[in-house]
Amino acid sequence: MTLAILHNPRCSTSRKALEAIEAAGAEVDVVRYLDSPLSERAVLDLLEILEDSPGDLVRRDATFEQLDLAESDVDSPEKVAAVLADNPRLMQRPVLIAEDVAIIGRPFDRVGPFIEEHGTKPAE
Repeated sequence: MTLAILHNPRCSTSRKALEAIEAAGAEVDVVRYLDSPLSERAVLDLLEILEDSPGDLVRRDATFEQLDLAESDVDSPEKVAAVLADNPRLMQRPVLIAEDVAIIGRPFDRVGPFIEEHGTKPAE
């Protein structure tokens, strides 16, 4: 199985997660979501397999505040999908995706167990 990572190369946690996947020998599909933002439908599909709650996928940072967003704007999967489709910079990163499960790779200590459970090493 190939893992996918929703990756922001400017984020140190995202870079560390990608390095960990590569070091484990797992196949990885790198999706630079800021260069190719997810559609609202794609975010909803992701939320269906995300182990974390939908609202956890949204960063509460300066951009969140500048957009005058409130918790009520991200309190359902549909609202989260709409916000992230319009503002991909608000997506938590990294997001690791296997075939039928995804996690937010923050804190970083979640990454190793996910790779161990869902990553595959090449045949020797």
